[in-house]
Amino acid sequence: MSLKKISKNQPKTFEFNIQSLKEIEKAISNYPKNKEQSAVMSLLYIAQKQNDNWIPLAAMKLIAKTLNMPYIKVYEVATFYTMYNLAPVGKYFFQVCTTTPCMIRGAYKLVDVCKKKISKNESMISKDGKSSWLEVECLGACVNAPIVQINEDYFEDLDPEKLSKIIDKISNNEKPKPGSYRGRLSSEPENIRKTLLGNKNA
Repeated sequence: MSLKKISKNQPKTFEFNIQSLKEIEKAISNYPKNKEQSAVMSLLYIAQKQNDNWIPLAAMKLIAKTLNMPYIKVYEVATFYTMYNLAPVGKYFFQVCTTTPCMIRGAYKLVDVCKKKISKNESMISKDGKSSWLEVECLGACVNAPIVQINEDYFEDLDPEKLSKIIDKISNNEKPKPGSYRGRLSSEPENIRKTLLGNKNA
């Protein structure tokens, strides 16, 4: 797992747009008076969403000012969680889970597909400028391993061929369908196994 990289090319300023300001007001309102700093994670996410899926340092400074908290504390949160991108990523950001359940079901074969079809190295934007990828820790969908998160959507029960087709669709300006690629509903057991059948008194 590579360390999180912070972009060397930083904008001098950052301002929230009208839509983001509305979301910020709503996020802060979820917390009691004098506890507004608890909204820091929400504000980081709002900044990332507004700024093409990454957070510049100027946005962290503005968040610190907005929440009346030290800049270093905002920085610590942003650098701790993998959900925050601190350098530009592709329009389609592939997060490949390689934690144990995904690993034993072929996650590193998915990493190989990303290296071949997106970019040789993590966090490097593809030649067409559309995609980038990153190896991440558990995404919390272990039953449906191996999985890849693309932006806000989960793509589950993958194999190299299926992931390759997803990347091809994105390259052709098509939107791939999220969810299970084995046709499973939610996280139902493999082969639609059932329990406690045939005993009405159970």
